[in-house]
Amino acid sequence: MRHPFLAGAAVALATAVLAACGSSAGSGDGGGEAAAGSAPSAAASPTLPVAGPAAGTPAPQPRKSDAGPEAPAGDITPATGSLTKKQEEYLTGRVPKGMDPAAVLQTGQETCDRLRYLVKADRDIAVGSIVSGEITNAGPAVTHLCPQHQDLLDEASLGYADGTYEGAEIRPGRYRAVSPTTTCGWRLTGAGGKELGSGSPAAGERVEITVPESARTFTSTGCYAWLPRGENR
Repeated sequence: MRHPFLAGAAVALATAVLAACGSSAGSGDGGGEAAAGSAPSAAASPTLPVAGPAAGTPAPQPRKSDAGPEAPAGDITPATGSLTKKQEEYLTGRVPKGMDPAAVLQTGQETCDRLRYLVKADRDIAVGSIVSGEITNAGPAVTHLCPQHQDLLDEASLGYADGTYEGAEIRPGRYRAVSPTTTCGWRLTGAGGKELGSGSPAAGERVEITVPESARTFTSTGCYAWLPRGENR
């Protein structure tokens, strides 16, 4: 379920991101564009997700489990241009043999671009997109290509996506749902399944909850992402 903010604003943001990807050499995200001249055209770039069947599909990011044999670190050289140390670190273990490293590097640069535009529009939504997994592989991209967004990663690591959490997964404190959908619902239970609280806020309403020390289970559906508030951050 896409959240209301991206459903309403994704088209405009996607247009901006594609424009940025087409000229990423000047984006200034941590020097991650030195090899952009050999990268694929923006037409092949992933767009921000939108509601409905036409939703954009993020570009595949090669991983050890599904990308086949990887190029040795010494063979990670773009067809044109050169790589910075941080770019080489990002690409290590991510480039299949025979692929131009610039094509893989572009996916990381586009992740940084998407975060940069979302932060300008709504910082909470930017963090929520990491928590929910809507922006994938944000960790490696931020670490090596746009470290100025590390604060987003740090906050996202303390949040909750939709799902069920139990025991040690639960962190007591205050949380806010930044963009719940029309089907948002949450429930907290304690020992023996005793209900400690539940609710179903209106779509788009930024609701806050308190997860008590006595909570044993926290379940969320359709609420997109819960972010830590105040002292939890």
